[in-house]
Amino acid sequence: MSLLLRFLVNALVLYLIAKYVPGFYHDITVWTAIIAAIVFGLVNALIGPILRLISLPITWITHGLFSFVINYLLFVITIRLVHMYDPSSGVNPWLADLYGAIIMMIVSTIMQQGAKERSAAA
Repeated sequence: MSLLLRFLVNALVLYLIAKYVPGFYHDITVWTAIIAAIVFGLVNALIGPILRLISLPITWITHGLFSFVINYLLFVITIRLVHMYDPSSGVNPWLADLYGAIIMMIVSTIMQQGAKERSAAA
């Protein structure tokens, strides 16, 4: 899948998460979503492989379920760096992050499956 398309989808999903998931600033701008997508890409590229390598034994023992924890941590790092969380919302920060991480993981999985099907058809 094209890197630009993946970036645009991540920016759109981060924008929608901030707009509609309780616990985030709902007055997010498009530029903030683009910056969040850049930070998310950098966090996944730089910190993600290190965390995945360190957690490889426990991920193997749990048959891949621990990878959700890694995805959650990467999402939390991104949200904290971009300051998208609204502490005055009254929602627990871990719950808002959990909802956001689940949404990002679902969208990422759908995009990866679409890319596999497209490459298999070609």
